[in-house]
Amino acid sequence: MPVTVRQLFDANRESLHLTWLAGEGGAGRDISPVRAAPADLLGYLNLIHPSRLHVFGHAETDYYLHMEPPRRHAILDDMVSGKPPAVVVCEGITPAPELLARCQAAQLPLLASPQPGARVIDALRSWLAKATADATSMHGVFMDVLGLGVLISGESGLGKSELALELISRGHGLVADDVVDFKRIAHNAVEGSCPALLRNMLEVRGLGLLDIRTIFGETSIRRKMRLKLIVHLVRRSTMENEYQRLPLEALTQDVLGLAVRKVVIPVAAGRNMAVLTEAAVRSTVLSLRGIDTTREFVERQHRMIEQTGSE
Repeated sequence: MPVTVRQLFDANRESLHLTWLAGEGGAGRDISPVRAAPADLLGYLNLIHPSRLHVFGHAETDYYLHMEPPRRHAILDDMVSGKPPAVVVCEGITPAPELLARCQAAQLPLLASPQPGARVIDALRSWLAKATADATSMHGVFMDVLGLGVLISGESGLGKSELALELISRGHGLVADDVVDFKRIAHNAVEGSCPALLRNMLEVRGLGLLDIRTIFGETSIRRKMRLKLIVHLVRRSTMENEYQRLPLEALTQDVLGLAVRKVVIPVAAGRNMAVLTEAAVRSTVLSLRGIDTTREFVERQHRMIEQTGSE
């Protein structure tokens, strides 16, 4: 996803106290070249990397100022010709006049922050990881159940929204209904959020759109959660025809290249789906802690068979 210097500046302006010193004409420069990892997009100016956002700290500035003028000009020539998206001067440093002039002439954005360089790099890398992440949208209801991000999916008419409403009434939180936006924010993390149009809303058949924040209060809404579990609702006939009653291996579903744990729950009259969902979440928490109930049962069964055979 393309990310411009203007977007980076606006998003981090308050947290890093950024100011724009020169080169505002280059605000539309793309920070995210194809196939580049966030860690490769910015760093200290110890080496000049093409297309990298460069950061000046005290060490870099002192080194630069101790050079002879011809060497300084050569470094500026290399930096500008490398077409970096922007340059950030940190730690309250006043940039050299020739740096200001060259950035203005080349319309190279020059930003300043009073924060330490390491903090600026960490903050911008974290922001870039999210801003440039792979993204997709999925149908379902995304919930916070016992602190775990849970996507409730399934065919239409199986009661996903009614289940979500029951979970909310039991103290859990709503992230998104109907359409959920997911981003791969790290090698082991997918984060889900709600499109702005649908925020706080839950559609329940017969009741229409419900404003969950207004009805249940602030604690019933979550802005975003990391996806840890998919609860897939199916009809009983589908369960019998397509799924094992007791799968020996945990089910998973690929979401943006990450294998997410998945449980399949058949829907039938009289079943308390909220309790079953909570139980699935508790079981997932145990699994994340290394406790595999199915594997322990199989191992117990094997031990009993061996003992019986030896008698």
